[in-house]
Amino acid sequence: MAERVVVGMSGGVDSSVAALLLKQQGYDVLGVFMKNWEEKDEDGLCTATQDYADVRDVCDAIGIPYYTVNFSQQYWDKVFTHFLEEYRRGRTPNPDVLCNQEIKFRAFLDFAMRSGADRIATGHFCRLDREGDQVRLLRGADPGKDQSYFLHALRQEQLSRALFPVGGLTKAEVRSIARENGLATAQKKDSTGVCFIGERRFRPFLKQFLPTEPGDMVDPEGRVVGRHEGLTFYTIGQRRGLGIGGCGDGRPWFVVGKDLAGNRLLVCQGEDNPLLFAGALHASRMTFLAGRPPAERFSCTAKIRYRQTDQACTVEMQGDEACVRFASPQRAVTPGQSVVLYDGPVCLGGGIIERAEIA
Repeated sequence: MAERVVVGMSGGVDSSVAALLLKQQGYDVLGVFMKNWEEKDEDGLCTATQDYADVRDVCDAIGIPYYTVNFSQQYWDKVFTHFLEEYRRGRTPNPDVLCNQEIKFRAFLDFAMRSGADRIATGHFCRLDREGDQVRLLRGADPGKDQSYFLHALRQEQLSRALFPVGGLTKAEVRSIARENGLATAQKKDSTGVCFIGERRFRPFLKQFLPTEPGDMVDPEGRVVGRHEGLTFYTIGQRRGLGIGGCGDGRPWFVVGKDLAGNRLLVCQGEDNPLLFAGALHASRMTFLAGRPPAERFSCTAKIRYRQTDQACTVEMQGDEACVRFASPQRAVTPGQSVVLYDGPVCLGGGIIERAEIA
């Protein structure tokens, strides 16, 4: 009998093509749409309704069964409450990392295994290979779409059950395959915004869940240069939306820190201001895809945000914490975000940024 693969289908082109390719390769494929957020958007529309309609059309075209499962409670408990708590602490979380760890590769994986599946598959742009008894996570073939950054916190048991059918393709190739096979999602715009919540006007959305208190913006000398709407709404390195362009010496202003006790937003002027740069960072909750770090001290490359190019660094481990020292200073190291480590094409793992050391 053919292996049964349950494909997590979002209503987008990537997961649509993933399901198609697996069907063509002879797998017994089942499409599952995960509904993880119940609320409608600002226009009163439930985007999940259209997404599910797209999943239905794609599965009908491919000729595979499909249905929906609801993980809304798990998403709220495991992802969204953490998301809110991080913002409450003045940090900037990355919910996509936790969503993959807790929902797509835990709740969904558990569901699929209980349903008699051999594996699960998603439309992520990344690849897998084996080295000895280890499953390795590799960057996707399309450098502009590689999503290994968001999967760095997975574990061996999760990787061993996963398939990433589009990981060896470019985005252009994925869309071409969808068009050639008449899939309804071939030209559908890629989703953005918060994982499973979608595109939102961020400040009004957060105000529904978190109390905010306006306060002062202060420069490095402690002078008040403006007012902020609430520390929750700002992130390290932010330039847009500060509303203080006419102050100081004319150079642009940037966020460099938050004083939670004093409810003050710390800002500085100039893109090359030393306060914007860090020579090292400290990270917690370090996990490694191999189950352990390569050594207590090792050299590799790192990314402190998804779109960043790799940066040379040295990692010093202490339990599940790490000090990551960079070969050159890094701009806007942001607490709450993920630092992800690589050895060439191989994603090693990563952790949560706690604090930066100014260069």
